[in-house]
Amino acid sequence: MHERTIALVTGANKGIGHEIAVGLGALGWSVGVGARDDGRRADAVERLRAAGVDAFGVPLDVTDDASVAAAARLIEDRAGRLDVLVNNAAIAGPMPQHPTHVDPGTVRAVVETNVIGVIRVTNAMLPLLRRSASPRIVNMSSSVGSLTRQSGPDAELTAGPVAVAYAPSKTFLNAVTLQYARELRDTDILINVGCPGYVATDLNEFQGVRTPGQGAAIAIELATLPDGGPTGRFFDDAGVVPW
Repeated sequence: MHERTIALVTGANKGIGHEIAVGLGALGWSVGVGARDDGRRADAVERLRAAGVDAFGVPLDVTDDASVAAAARLIEDRAGRLDVLVNNAAIAGPMPQHPTHVDPGTVRAVVETNVIGVIRVTNAMLPLLRRSASPRIVNMSSSVGSLTRQSGPDAELTAGPVAVAYAPSKTFLNAVTLQYARELRDTDILINVGCPGYVATDLNEFQGVRTPGQGAAIAIELATLPDGGPTGRFFDDAGVVPW
């Protein structure tokens, strides 16, 4: 009997994360719905199961060591391994974020979730990922983290507004992903960055032009890369995004 692929998606109770869970579940995978809020997580799992997805709830606050350790134990007890980790949970922080006026606490909070949280979860799940035949890690970033686009003449169009907490947090995440790829290059673990595009979610007060389903597509593509596929790369639906 073929074993189900086991995935964990952080921030999966709504928006892009929920649609990633939908897409992976449609492949017949067992999907852990990582979320902080008990009620929203339970509701998301119920909706996924109603759609035929083998979903299970994973209480998970990416900023809390104990919560992340407990999530790893839950997956260990349930499946004994993890095949795919999608680090999707993120916050934007209050806007505007002009560097000359920002509260340093805003920068700290955004980095804690968007960068440190990814490191915390990834390291907790690595022992389980190492037991997989084809382990994959997908870090959901944004093209606003591209230094090439931020420094270009059309930055307002290609890299969004000035946002000294959110945009650099994604640049930081991209750089962290490269460091993981370098360290893990001699393993079977493929780790890449995906940009969902400008998706209408509560992170941007639903101003985006893409649907969460469209935004989820790149994560599903990177989660299902074949063995020997790319690692340490930055992609969106159109292909490679410049660092």
